[in-house]
Amino acid sequence: MSLHTTTHLNFRDGRARAALEHYQRVFGGELALTSYGELGMPAGSPDAERIVFGNVTSPDGFRVMAYDVPGDAGPADASPTATRREHGATVTDRPFFLSLRADSLAEAQHAWDGLAEGATVVEPLAASAWSPGFGMLADRFGVTWVIDVAG
Repeated sequence: MSLHTTTHLNFRDGRARAALEHYQRVFGGELALTSYGELGMPAGSPDAERIVFGNVTSPDGFRVMAYDVPGDAGPADASPTATRREHGATVTDRPFFLSLRADSLAEAQHAWDGLAEGATVVEPLAASAWSPGFGMLADRFGVTWVIDVAG
């Protein structure tokens, strides 16, 4: 028996579709989207076009899931500027980061370049004391990514 975890992102502002489409462009792989309407919500309902189940799965092992929390749109998801570096430490109010570890700097750079579109860079991707490449950014959807290269 083996267990696997998959990050599941919850969007309160209806951006699950846009986020998953973006992650598919960055990482490749298969995109699966199911709307609330496809599972029986009446077509005129405010949430009918929102995503109840969505994921991106790539052959190299990248996997992420997302959905739109039903109900009122609510406030936009976390600001991309909620995480920052101060005096060599990361300061954040986020309950989690996504960590992406690449086998090579070229792989890390490719992911970084795609995720950096519209993002707030917290720590530029560069060599560090523990890795040939380490960086942190909050993407345009408010998700904080820690990207590094296996040392």
